[in-house]
Amino acid sequence: MNIEKGKNCILTGPNKGIGKAILEELAINGINCWALTRTITDEFKAFTKDLSEKYGVWITIVPVDLTDNDSISAALKQVFSEKKSIDYLVNNAAIIQHGLFSMVPISDIQRIFQVNLYAPIVIMQKVLRKMQRQKNGSVVNMCSVAGLDSHQGDSIYGSSKSALATITKTTASEFAQYGIRINAVAPGPIETVAGLEMFEKMNDTAYKNSAMQRYGKPEEIAKTVMFLLSDDSSFINGQIIRADGGTL
Repeated sequence: MNIEKGKNCILTGPNKGIGKAILEELAINGINCWALTRTITDEFKAFTKDLSEKYGVWITIVPVDLTDNDSISAALKQVFSEKKSIDYLVNNAAIIQHGLFSMVPISDIQRIFQVNLYAPIVIMQKVLRKMQRQKNGSVVNMCSVAGLDSHQGDSIYGSSKSALATITKTTASEFAQYGIRINAVAPGPIETVAGLEMFEKMNDTAYKNSAMQRYGKPEEIAKTVMFLLSDDSSFINGQIIRADGGTL
């Protein structure tokens, strides 16, 4: 991977599933990380400590509640106070929820959009200002094939990810002049706890839309994210990369 060791990344949702795999992949590649998470367990602390010692990086756990913009501001204030370069941003955290449009409570819709869309927007606005001054940076947002395709039960979750895809494309065109690239990954069905719970409710048919006829692994998405962060993708900007095993 063509990526310089010793650079620094902000990652949201690093304590499980795809986010945990991304955190490990960052460490493997020598990238330091501010791990913004709501849930801080002894197990997660031990995991980050092990990664730090094994790969010679620092990982700072930063508490944040992405449903609260004041909490987001406080978390970023802590990050900015360290006066370090912010080379990468990965907006990974999300609420995954499947349900028919008429059955989803308004309170759930507001929460989904806050975490999946508004929180990334708030974070990007603040972090991109820092990257502008540095004249470099790479951002990866976590979208979803649910935001690109149309399936029953994905109206709310899918639309939140569709909006994030639009934000990705438009900001990429606005910030390219500052040496900043902004892309997104759109995973298909991935073998995570949250994903498998949702697929079970859908009668476990999600992977059948994949030409590879299997679920993806979190590590496969993490490697795609690393590719987009790295200089190996230096001429890729404003793109939504599908990682779904080939849609039928």
